[in-house]
Amino acid sequence: MANPYEVEHNIKDKPVSQNRRPDMSSFFNQLSQISTDSTSSRTHNNPNATPTPVEVAAAARLLQDQFTFLLENSENEDHSAFLENLRLTVQEQIEDPPENVAGVPQSYLDELERVPKKALKKDDMCPICAEKFLDDQYPLVVQLPCHKTHRFDLECVGPWLRLQGTCPLDRKELMKKKEVPKVEKAEEEDYDEMFA
Repeated sequence: MANPYEVEHNIKDKPVSQNRRPDMSSFFNQLSQISTDSTSSRTHNNPNATPTPVEVAAAARLLQDQFTFLLENSENEDHSAFLENLRLTVQEQIEDPPENVAGVPQSYLDELERVPKKALKKDDMCPICAEKFLDDQYPLVVQLPCHKTHRFDLECVGPWLRLQGTCPLDRKELMKKKEVPKVEKAEEEDYDEMFA
């Protein structure tokens, strides 16, 4: 119920907007604590420090919380199945934590190809949060190099890529460099006899 001041000045309650994604600042803070790559802006007291499996599992739990939140709010069966798959992948990492983070560095995220707003269609949506890109006034959509249709909100795919380093859709490793095929040299033949 409104108080007399609010009634007199016609102040109405603003509808509480539902956050479509949880705040991932604690995830990135945890990740910065365990990141030892040279591209990190944070420097460790001990440059030879390596993350412990417990620290990696803690970061994975924070990512799993994001997927659980999105899963609880999902209205589409296919989307729910996709999120459950991502959540279970992270669960495996929690149960058997690696000794290092296999994800991409922040510099990789910074260099991902951005999709201009003009190139987005009305019904294009992020596979992770299931929100239409154009519902956001300033969409920050990235396209992964594995396939031209693998487009995500950077806020959604960033935590996954930093921890896993694979495309959420096809699980291709994104930092893996393509091997240049080796061309075998044909044995040189003696062509002197052909010329007179």
